[in-house]
Amino acid sequence: MGKILITGGTGFIGSHACIAFINAGYQVVLMDNLSNSKVEAAARIEMITGKHVRFYRTDMRDVEGMRQIFLNNKIDAVIHFAGLKAVGESVEKPLEYYENNIGGTIKLLEVMAEFQCNTMVLSSSATVYGCDNPVPYLEDMPISATNPYGYTKVMIEQILRDVCTANSSFRAVVLRYFNPIGAHESGLIGENPKGIPNNLVPYVAQVAVGKLKQLSVFGNDYDTPDGTGVRDYIHVMDLANGHVAALDYAMQHTGFEPINLGTGKGSSVLEVVHAYEKACRKQIPLQIVERRAGDIATSYADPTKAKELLGWEAVSNLEEMCADSWRFTLQNPNGI
Repeated sequence: MGKILITGGTGFIGSHACIAFINAGYQVVLMDNLSNSKVEAAARIEMITGKHVRFYRTDMRDVEGMRQIFLNNKIDAVIHFAGLKAVGESVEKPLEYYENNIGGTIKLLEVMAEFQCNTMVLSSSATVYGCDNPVPYLEDMPISATNPYGYTKVMIEQILRDVCTANSSFRAVVLRYFNPIGAHESGLIGENPKGIPNNLVPYVAQVAVGKLKQLSVFGNDYDTPDGTGVRDYIHVMDLANGHVAALDYAMQHTGFEPINLGTGKGSSVLEVVHAYEKACRKQIPLQIVERRAGDIATSYADPTKAKELLGWEAVSNLEEMCADSWRFTLQNPNGI
């Protein structure tokens, strides 16, 4: 097995992917600027896998820092998670998001080209399906966005498509994920955001553990079974294993390939809350508030392509995802 660089490697999805790649036999190098994660995650990965992990505190906009990583390690492929990812913040700070996510990815691709590293698996997002496509989402639908964060994903996908056209040796598998939740079964790593969480499940977890008073549910008048937004929630370890399958595929195929990673089933906000209540055995206080601008009623994947091309499908159900999240929260009430 080769050596891979995981950017954003101490973040939520990056750290779980690191475990999956180590378990699959890859040598892993982690890179993160620690803007929304902690270096402790690297130590936790070592505890879980029993393998040493080489970690670099480097920003993807730091060309010399990345050159040093490539000089010191024969990198065969890059699994690219690094980026700012809060939708609301992207509306407030669009230039920061464009400069970091798009500018940083261009610099990363330039360093990869310098060292003739021609394989990337990209962390993209279901947000690229915009608000006009019908569910379930299929990879050949037109892509667009409703906020600057989403547009960074749309543009990075286009950049990779163009790089593949310009360089016939380049391969890019673009993974459009839906809503990753859960945690590693050990409870040692999980979703560990700095500050107040932006995502539903870590917010629910902090209410359950008593750190936050109640959950705000944004709207209950959507055209869904219970009026709350419906999303395709996927266990983060299922998602991590999807990246291993994607890299195996990329090593054998050149060109640009977008692939959904989801369960193909939508769950409402209230269904998630009830599953979490079952996991933590307590009631989650909540209030219904105004809808958020840009939120759509329903989003879920058609995961057929992932099964056909990668031989991958999600296996964990919503109750298992919530149980794993609660185990991590109980063991790490103040994060890691």
